[in-house]
Amino acid sequence: MTKKQGARARLRAHFLANIGKTMDSDELREVAGGITEWARRVRELRNEEGYRILTHNDRSELKAGQYLLEDPKPIPAFERAISKETRAYVLDRNGFTCQMCGAVAGEPHPYDPTRKTRLHLGHIIDKSQGGTDDPSNLRALCSVCNEGASNLTLDRPTSQKLLIQVRRARGIDQEEVLKWLLNKYPKRAKEILGEIET
Repeated sequence: MTKKQGARARLRAHFLANIGKTMDSDELREVAGGITEWARRVRELRNEEGYRILTHNDRSELKAGQYLLEDPKPIPAFERAISKETRAYVLDRNGFTCQMCGAVAGEPHPYDPTRKTRLHLGHIIDKSQGGTDDPSNLRALCSVCNEGASNLTLDRPTSQKLLIQVRRARGIDQEEVLKWLLNKYPKRAKEILGEIET
């Protein structure tokens, strides 16, 4: 078992042993054996193995750097379908340079000179938000920026744009949005429902 597989296995076991418990970055880094890419292993559990590990992006009561696994049953995960040819094309197109911070592959990283820059492919629009593996939706990112870019898009839609999209959606899809919002903001949902009833 490689170091990467070992860290992921330890993190998986820890999450499954602590269903419903909020964990922070320091705890998970220690569980992963202190490796610098522990957050990447957590993303792999979420994106490749389908574990619904929640963060502050999913729940308002979670702070940045906190994680929570509520359900031990994984959901179907996205396939990793990026070919070697596509990877080579995108890295070459981006000049083997991180498109967020400008770090160059193999050189000391500008934010952490003790580590060499490793490049990955990142989605501009994340797959969880409907993005594809097409080269036009991929960019070169260093490990530091890739850890911070998870599930972000280049520009975040305004509330007005979101409302326009929700209004255009089918009723069943609007209900899914409502369920997600009620789940993300349970305390605020109770307050709003209380205001409506009075």
